[in-house]
Amino acid sequence: MTGRLRRPPAVSTPRVERDLAQTLGTRRIRIALVIYGLALALVVGQLAVIQLVQGESYADRGVRQRARTLELPATRGRIYDRDGQVLATSVPSATLFADPRAYRPGTTPDGRSVPPAGEAGEVAAALAPLLERDVTELTALLERDAHFVYLARQIDWELGEQVLELGLPGIQRLDEPRRVYPAGGLAGQVVGFTGIDGDGLQGLESRYDEVLRGQPGTLAVERTPGGLEIASGVRELEPPVVGTDLVLTLDREIQHLAERAAQEAVDTYEAAGAGIVVLEVGTGEVLAMASAPGFDPNHRRSGDEARWRNRVVTDVFEPGSTQKALTVAAAIDAGVVGADAVRSVSDRVTVGGHTFTDAHPRPTMDLSVSQIMERSSNVGTIELARELGPDRLDAALRDFGYGSLPGTGFPGESAGLLMPPEQWWGTSLPTIAIGQGVAVTLLHLAQGYGVLANDGVAVAPRLIRGTVDEDGRLTPAEPARPRRVVSADTAQAVSGMLVAAVSGEHATGTRAAVPGYQVAGKTGTARKPDPVNGGYSDQYVAAFVGYAPAHDPQLVVAVMVDEPGTSIFGGVVAAPVFRTVMEAALVARRVPPDEIPDTLDDALRDAEQAVLDAAALEAPGTDADDPPSPPVGSPAGGDGTSVAADEGAAEAAEP
Repeated sequence: MTGRLRRPPAVSTPRVERDLAQTLGTRRIRIALVIYGLALALVVGQLAVIQLVQGESYADRGVRQRARTLELPATRGRIYDRDGQVLATSVPSATLFADPRAYRPGTTPDGRSVPPAGEAGEVAAALAPLLERDVTELTALLERDAHFVYLARQIDWELGEQVLELGLPGIQRLDEPRRVYPAGGLAGQVVGFTGIDGDGLQGLESRYDEVLRGQPGTLAVERTPGGLEIASGVRELEPPVVGTDLVLTLDREIQHLAERAAQEAVDTYEAAGAGIVVLEVGTGEVLAMASAPGFDPNHRRSGDEARWRNRVVTDVFEPGSTQKALTVAAAIDAGVVGADAVRSVSDRVTVGGHTFTDAHPRPTMDLSVSQIMERSSNVGTIELARELGPDRLDAALRDFGYGSLPGTGFPGESAGLLMPPEQWWGTSLPTIAIGQGVAVTLLHLAQGYGVLANDGVAVAPRLIRGTVDEDGRLTPAEPARPRRVVSADTAQAVSGMLVAAVSGEHATGTRAAVPGYQVAGKTGTARKPDPVNGGYSDQYVAAFVGYAPAHDPQLVVAVMVDEPGTSIFGGVVAAPVFRTVMEAALVARRVPPDEIPDTLDDALRDAEQAVLDAAALEAPGTDADDPPSPPVGSPAGGDGTSVAADEGAAEAAEP
């Protein structure tokens, strides 16, 4: 037979089917095992990453979601006057804050939705009338994308209690101290003030911020995603450490008297400002430091910044004739002239191409050194300075404290301006000798006269008596190291001259006399530099500085009246202010009076008109008497002549 052969059909047997099914099953199992293994490896790997690599990050994230740490401000240390009267303290207050998460939906860690705990607008509407704030403004705060917002800082404690009693969701209270000044504006420029966060911003509050501020504490709590506190959650408290108290040298009574006198001077003489400082002789302790106009740190406003500054240590001015006492002291101590010496003094002298004159024309006459001081003679003082020379005059003024910081540590304390001799003009020696061409603060003047009152020994002025620890014990501040400037004989001789400058026949400071006490002091009037046009302006600074009782000095008082409008002379403007403050301070410090003749009152009454005539002796009164040198700080070279190049000055500088 011919034809195509056909393959017989495959025959399926039970064994073959069984083998095939087994093979396929094994593959599926293996694939499943591989998939399960990969999944397990992925899970284990991810777990390892979460636990080992990113564990801390996830833990921190969880803590941040439920935990909140609040800083608890420390109670700031108090500031006292020397007798323990409180000038600055902190009182409990309430600070209200909110967690805006309470007013928006949230989710729990396991993914469940959490509805808002309250409606921001309703909470704001309830708070607005109590906090005296706009509803829209509060609503915006409560709807912020934040975990914490302040609603009100340092409000009255009772108001905080009233808000909490409303039971508003998400609203919490923080106990926060508020700085207050019980004496109001008393010593406001000295004490200064703090900011809303308790940081010292001005005055001694700023200077001693680290001492006063203490150590803040912390409060750690746990909250739900909705912002509600978890009752069984963590609540850890680290209490704050109270700051250290500060005790000042200020005498509250004398400070009050000085501030009142400074403001009365501003009002009476239509002045731009005034400053007064009272020092205790021997210790250098500042009993009063007053500036006017003043301000109340409890109610300070923007725009009052000019009132915040402490004029006594920040404002510099040319001392005018008050400088003459230091010039004379330097000449006597250097042996240039004896305390009892007599000089032939003309009414004019030419130095560096400029002629200096006394206030009124007069014939050449013999004047003792004391009479030169009493009459406030420009020419007599300049002649002594020429014999002394620029280097020795400069060195003496620096020994008295000019050109360096007084050392109170007060913020913004000025060193004044005293150019080195190599930068002096040809007319600098005579002008500096009579108080022009050099700038000082009122504290510098008081410090310089304190040297004369303390038998020639300088003691740096200080504002801090000490600190009070948590046990209430006073730790005294380290006393200043005394430093001799001139001999005791020189200081006592100049003191006698300063007594004559107050009570002598030709004295310019008769209005500074204090009934019952002998006063040593000096008037001063100086033209102010013009910061816009250069040179000198038509404004003046009137000053008086002195001490009492002259035979055993206890107190130094320095007065400065800035830009007086009704009169310019220190003997008319500043001397009466000195008298008021010195008299009250002596009584307050219980200083016994001197033995004074009964005729003193009559003498004082007779001097009322005489002082007006004598006042013109102390300072330039006409354009012809303007200081010939430019204001202090101007570079030498305007006339191309230095002091060293002036033959007469060079000869005078020789021993």
